[in-house]
Amino acid sequence: MNFKLALMLVGAVFGLSGLALAQEASTAVAEAAPAAPTPDKGDTVWMMISTILVIMMVIPGLALFYGGLVRAKNMLSVLAQVFSIFCLIALLWVMYGYSLAFTDGGSLNSFIGGFDKLFLTGVDPSVTVETFSKGVVIHEMVFVIFQLTFAAITVSLIVGGFAERIKFSALLLFCILWFTFSYLPMAHMVWFWGGPSAYDAPAGFLFAKGALDFAGGTVVHINAAMAALVGAIVVGKRVGYGRDSMAPHNLVMTMIGASLLWVGWFGFNAGSNLEATGTAVLAMLNTIVATAAAGLSWMMAEWLLRGKPSLLGVVSGAVSGLVAITPAAGFAGPMGAIVLGLVTGAACLWGVTGLKHMLGYDDSLDVFGVHGIGGILGAIGTGILVNPALGGSGVFDYSTGTVAAYNSAQILSQLWGVGVAILWSGVVSFVILMLLKYTIGLRVSQDEERQGLDTVTHGERAYTM
Repeated sequence: MNFKLALMLVGAVFGLSGLALAQEASTAVAEAAPAAPTPDKGDTVWMMISTILVIMMVIPGLALFYGGLVRAKNMLSVLAQVFSIFCLIALLWVMYGYSLAFTDGGSLNSFIGGFDKLFLTGVDPSVTVETFSKGVVIHEMVFVIFQLTFAAITVSLIVGGFAERIKFSALLLFCILWFTFSYLPMAHMVWFWGGPSAYDAPAGFLFAKGALDFAGGTVVHINAAMAALVGAIVVGKRVGYGRDSMAPHNLVMTMIGASLLWVGWFGFNAGSNLEATGTAVLAMLNTIVATAAAGLSWMMAEWLLRGKPSLLGVVSGAVSGLVAITPAAGFAGPMGAIVLGLVTGAACLWGVTGLKHMLGYDDSLDVFGVHGIGGILGAIGTGILVNPALGGSGVFDYSTGTVAAYNSAQILSQLWGVGVAILWSGVVSFVILMLLKYTIGLRVSQDEERQGLDTVTHGERAYTM
């Protein structure tokens, strides 16, 4: 009996030892493979709010801003164009746009993405993507929706270049083609990369060049402005341009639209940080002060040149400031943002007067003068104002985990971004417009234009007296 008891005790000892070893091994495995990061609820809520704010920028913000600037007989046509474009791009984005903009494109990855996520294949509420911080993730679905709104407002901006004379059918076809061949490649070239955990993976062409664009100075504003400029030239001037009065019919509506744009722009800029952190707060502050500075700069310059400060002037100046701070929002310091706003407001006033008169084009709502000039100044200015010596954030080096020393070569990287955006959008826009011009035609007849697009195209009137 004593022998059996001894055997049982020995077995128990070995069993307990084995259990302890197994537990230690399990613990070691757990330590070697930490749990995957999960989205922070605060970041998720912030991204959802930012997305809603950007939607408000388009509908009703941009629609009302543009609607007040056209003549009364074309008011509904502009509202219908902006609203319809938003609906159109929303569907195109989830069908193929997101995949082509934000996936690896293989041998073409420098310029365009691939087909891995067509129709949002593999994207569900459980899937996450990294932000700009290593180990921090958000739901991929909220990133999809957020980027959808950027695509929608970019295409909608173009409407202002040839408002009051474009055929509705030609506009919709142009938007489909331009979104596919201009917006998606630009978004991929500027914003696609492997993320903080794979920072050395193949990236988009301009991202690899080191071009900084926090929220879309090149992708959104220069891209859309070039399309609007080329469109204004190819479509041609409005009937009576330079002879008949083409003053805005409702500046109250334009001011309301601009105010909605300003509020929505907080989601546009601060939301582009993808996290509710100090950088998002910096982007929000910069969005306020740069806009205020540009509004006052335009107003004061106009006051000096024309003797009176106009509501349209201060409103347009504010929008130009919003445009300029877009690429720099998370990189510049507040004082740098103010300087950028002051320069941009006065420069864009020249863009919609002196430059426009010099080149002789009819950009109906001054898309190029505001978004083109403002976007170019903002993109180049980002390369200067990111310098920590000027209060900027500096450029984070993911290989060392620190902010890199400022290099003036950053300005060259920014020029790459500006140049590619101008050339890419300009060429693509021209080809598409010429194709449509010689197939279905681009503009309504002169009689229809005189009558107004509200009744001719949509069979409705904005105002019934």
